[in-house]
Parts: sequence; structure tokens; C-alpha cells
Amino acid sequence: MSGPDTAAVARLLARYEVRPSKRLGQNFLVDPSVCPRMAVACGADRDTAVLEIGPGAGALTLELAKTAGKVLAVEVDPRLADLLDGLLPPGGAVEVVRADILATDVRALLKEKAGGMRAVVCANLPYSITTPVIMKLLESRAPVESMTLMVQKDAAARLCARVGERLSGAVTVAVDYYASARRLFDVPAAAFYPAPKVDSTVIRLDIREKPPVEVGDEAGFFRFVAAAFAQRRKTAVNALSAGLGLPKDAVAAAVAGAGFEPMVRAEALDMQGLARLYAEVEKRRQQGPPA
Repeated sequence: MSGPDTAAVARLLARYEVRPSKRLGQNFLVDPSVCPRMAVACGADRDTAVLEIGPGAGALTLELAKTAGKVLAVEVDPRLADLLDGLLPPGGAVEVVRADILATDVRALLKEKAGGMRAVVCANLPYSITTPVIMKLLESRAPVESMTLMVQKDAAARLCARVGERLSGAVTVAVDYYASARRLFDVPAAAFYPAPKVDSTVIRLDIREKPPVEVGDEAGFFRFVAAAFAQRRKTAVNALSAGLGLPKDAVAAAVAGAGFEPMVRAEALDMQGLARLYAEVEKRRQQGPPA
């Protein structure tokens, strides 16, 4: 296995006058062993279009191009888009899309550029936009089968936790609602240039055909989840009362109606328990205060 080639990446960036941007969270992969593993893990073949977000200096892009039928490399930094255009052979599988993924209609992009192909996401996500990107793709129900993502190690632990574990939070619930998440392998900080202060983990999210629970109003359910986890040290009664503006006695009645102890915290509830409590809270909210 080859070691990190920091000097080669630094020379490539210098050729295009690119200095890594802290604002954009730019840390470039230099360990040649990582990208092939990610490319294999995403499961792309010649019938697959891969959406890569933040391709950077193209290390993962080149690996994906070896097996995928199409690679849409979405890059917000024009300097890196120029680098990629200069690095990639014309007429190949890769198309550089100069855009901010958070402002991009992913469904329309895939329809225009990869219509008819199965689609997956494979990306080394900038730490600063990890959760917004994941939630945008999930909430918009972007037409992708899976996401293979490099994220901060601590973020991976939260994203892949089981709902009801101590590490679980609102983002854990949201991810589990839309996808089945698992950790694949860790990547040390030394695999990047410049090296970040923390290690990373590659995870895979397999999109569910349908959510594990039925909640009726999804927007209402996620407002409930956000309120329940907003004050983790508080009981569900106190957190939901404060977060949703409901009387404590009404929330306490909902907690009892869902079959939980009065002092239960949201982090102790699994997905089915959260859905059950949400239904009880909604029932009492719609009933309004007693006459």
C-alpha cells in the first residue's frame, strides 16, 4: 500500500494557484489507498451515475470514473473546477458541474445529466456542510439509491447510532427515518492535506423504500424531534413543553399515554417510541386546553 503523497497534491494545487480554504472546509485526500475503497463501497458500475460533492483535486473522481457510467462532480470553488477540467480527459465519464450543492435541484440535475441511470452519491464531504448536505438529499428525496460519504469521525458516530442510544440525537432520527446507516472504515487525519485536527470515517446510507414508522405529518414529526432533543439534559416533558409551547400537564399526559415513565428523556426512545409519543402529543395539541 502506498503512503500519502502530500507533495504531489501540493504541487498540483500550486500549479492552479489553489490555497486550501478553511472557509470551504477544504482538506484534500492524499492517501492513495482510500479512494479505491470508497469507489468500491459505493457499488457503481457502467449503468450507474455517481453524484460526487466537493471533488477537490480529483482523487476520488478519477477512481469513480474507472467503474461508473457517469460522474457528476459538483464543485463550488471555481479554482478547483478549473483544476478538474484541466486534469480530466475530454469526452470521458466525468462532467464537472460548477455549482453550490446546497442551492442545486439535485433531482433536476440527475434528470438532465443522467436520465435513466441508477444514481448513487459518493463524496468526501467538507465538515462544515456535512449535515446540511445529507439532510437536503434525504428530505428532498433525491433519486439516489445510496450515499457513501467521508465525514468527521464524531459525526459518523451520531449519524450511524441506533435511535435510542446515548449518542443518538435529532440528526440520528432524521437519517434513520430515510435510510439505513452503517460505518465502513476510519480514515486518519494524516490521509489529508492539510491534515485536519480530527479523524474521519466513511459511512454508507442505503435509502429506505419507505420509512420505518408512519407519522402522518412529516414536517410536524421533525419539529417534534427537534424540540425533544434540543435540551438533552431535560426530560421529554420539559423539552417538548418548552420547544413546542405546550402546557406541561398536556405533555405529561402524552408521555403517560404513550406508555413511558414521567422522567423519560428523548434519547432513551427508539423510533417506534418517538412516533408513538408524537401521536400522543399531537392528539392533545389538537384537543386544546381543557374547558
